[in-house]
Amino acid sequence: MDMAVEAGVIKQHLIDPEICIRCNTCEATCPVNAITHDDNNYVVRADVCNGCMACISPCPTGSIDNWRTMPLVRAYTIEEQLTWEELPAELTPEQLEAAGVSAEAAGDPAAAAPALTQAQAQAQAAIDPAEAVFNSAQYGATVPPWSAAHAYTNLFPPKTPTTATVVGNFNCTEAGFDSETHHIVLDFGVVPFPVLEGQSIGIVPPGVDAIGKRHHARQYSVASPRNGERPGYNNVSLTVKRVTEDHEGDPVRGVCSNYVCDLKVGDTVQVVGPFGASFLMPNHPRSHIVMICTGTGSAPMRAMTEWRRRLRKSGKFEGGKLLLFFGARTQQELPYFGPLQSLPKDFIDINLAFSRTPGQPKRYVQDLMRERAADLAMLLKDGGSHFYVCGLKSMEEGVVLALRDVAKEAGLDWDTVGAALKREGRLHLETY
Repeated sequence: MDMAVEAGVIKQHLIDPEICIRCNTCEATCPVNAITHDDNNYVVRADVCNGCMACISPCPTGSIDNWRTMPLVRAYTIEEQLTWEELPAELTPEQLEAAGVSAEAAGDPAAAAPALTQAQAQAQAAIDPAEAVFNSAQYGATVPPWSAAHAYTNLFPPKTPTTATVVGNFNCTEAGFDSETHHIVLDFGVVPFPVLEGQSIGIVPPGVDAIGKRHHARQYSVASPRNGERPGYNNVSLTVKRVTEDHEGDPVRGVCSNYVCDLKVGDTVQVVGPFGASFLMPNHPRSHIVMICTGTGSAPMRAMTEWRRRLRKSGKFEGGKLLLFFGARTQQELPYFGPLQSLPKDFIDINLAFSRTPGQPKRYVQDLMRERAADLAMLLKDGGSHFYVCGLKSMEEGVVLALRDVAKEAGLDWDTVGAALKREGRLHLETY
């Protein structure tokens, strides 16, 4: 049996509810499904977490990197954690001793390190590798491309948000349809708020929830390039869909999405962030960028495309290929459809998939990727190619499987290719 279990002490993994912005990155990343959540908190199951640390780097706020030395029998349950508004204090040496934990065990990092319990080890040993479910998240990079610009993060944490003024708000999907997506422009005035393509910010909706607690910030990807929605201005744009139904199709009113979509020019909002230090675009000129997205997952892709477009317009930049796979239910629901049509064909290769067009078969981004297998295979062979996936969590597995199949059909070893993409910061997954 493991030393930590014998000593009756564990180093319990906890998430700080005061800092967490409920972005779901940790739960989506965890390879053993140790993380869960409710409407209040994200929490870690002590009896499942094996301390693999896979969730640490992707967390945009650092709220995930918290640990408490605990007697095994007193490990915090998920029920306790779900009620927290702040982390409990570390147990004192006297408290640990009273619980039967020796000073040696409490002070020895090896004895208190995250470790597999007997139940965890048995559960993992029972998994037949041949029957294991494909884990797309394992290929997502947690480091940025080598040439990415330096990202500033957490300049304004949840406890001390800054204020931005709305200077633009318009529907960027076709008018007259229930599904609206708005393009919002926020100006920070003279307050420093530097962002890069691929980063995100948090919007704090006003008011309180059903139990009287103030709302948590909601995370939105930035849709504008690094020099502003309007070049030279200290502003950012967001792509926000008005939420009117849940994943089961039942009516619901998204607290923050409706608040943001209803904002008027001149209104002010509370903003936290920026967040994200890995989902960043490469800066070296001949790098190729493959963008795969659905719906509002187009926000970071718009930012990257616009930055490349501005560089190209300057005449001082010779960029690599830009390849976009963009999916929506219908053309009317696809954000920025009109502006996309005006981009030069020799600048960006656009492939659109619609899954709910009346009278037409359903088509998804992974279908388009397989149709462009020859082009994708060439890019997979090129060490200057970078792949970005953003949209609903349900798309992630299909997209990575499509990349795997393209690689295999081209005679490439996917385990080698996939590992290189992750290690070199060239395959980034941001799904929700």
